[in-house]
Amino acid sequence: MSFDVAAQAYGAFMGRYSEPLADRLADLLEPVPGARALDVGCGPGALTARLVERLGPDQVCAIDPSAPFVAAARDRFPGLDVRSGRAEELPWPDASFDLAAASLVVHFMRDPVAGLGEMGRVVRAGGTVAATVWDHAGERGPISTFWRAVHDLDPAGPDESGLAGARAGHLAQLFTAAGLRVVRDTEVTVTVRYDSADQWWEPYTLGVGPAGAYLVGLPDQQREALRRQCVERLPPAPFAVEATAWCVLGRA
Repeated sequence: MSFDVAAQAYGAFMGRYSEPLADRLADLLEPVPGARALDVGCGPGALTARLVERLGPDQVCAIDPSAPFVAAARDRFPGLDVRSGRAEELPWPDASFDLAAASLVVHFMRDPVAGLGEMGRVVRAGGTVAATVWDHAGERGPISTFWRAVHDLDPAGPDESGLAGARAGHLAQLFTAAGLRVVRDTEVTVTVRYDSADQWWEPYTLGVGPAGAYLVGLPDQQREALRRQCVERLPPAPFAVEATAWCVLGRA
């Protein structure tokens, strides 16, 4: 899935969730002073920011395949080593880092096992590899309401439940297949508040990710029908959306 969209569009759509999730993941990582860290699939820099806060810019590197996201991360962290590239081919030598993390990335890797294996390669022996993926299969992700509404109108319509790591236990299985030893398999929940249904809906129209791509590909009449179906499923405003992600920590 391509994320060649403006960083601002991603921020409006998923950034509301990825930012608090990055807080939770950084707490679980417990990076110690002096550690070197790599943010894989950094996007505009949600997790990167937390790692820089804890370790300093000289101890953190980041990488993402999206040119707009790389540019945004470089603007956000001047002088930081932010590179363009994919998880499956990380451009660092073996054992370059003490930890490597991929927040909301594994399910979009072309080859998740290879990507996690590369993260293990660039981490020193005994170092930490971590990843998060929304529980799309359990319909507890941030966009579950959207996909339920899609299926109300089109039972054969797509969703994200089949993506890698999106069902219970699968992310840990991918870690094991990549040669990593799972030391923690847990879940993390964040809460995002909205003042209105329009505030919730508008980011979907920006074309971000599978949901956005699906929506912008619909004819106008179907798009409006889907909007109405989503609004019917939302609680009265103001309301909050809880989103749960699977989180796995492993050892290289």
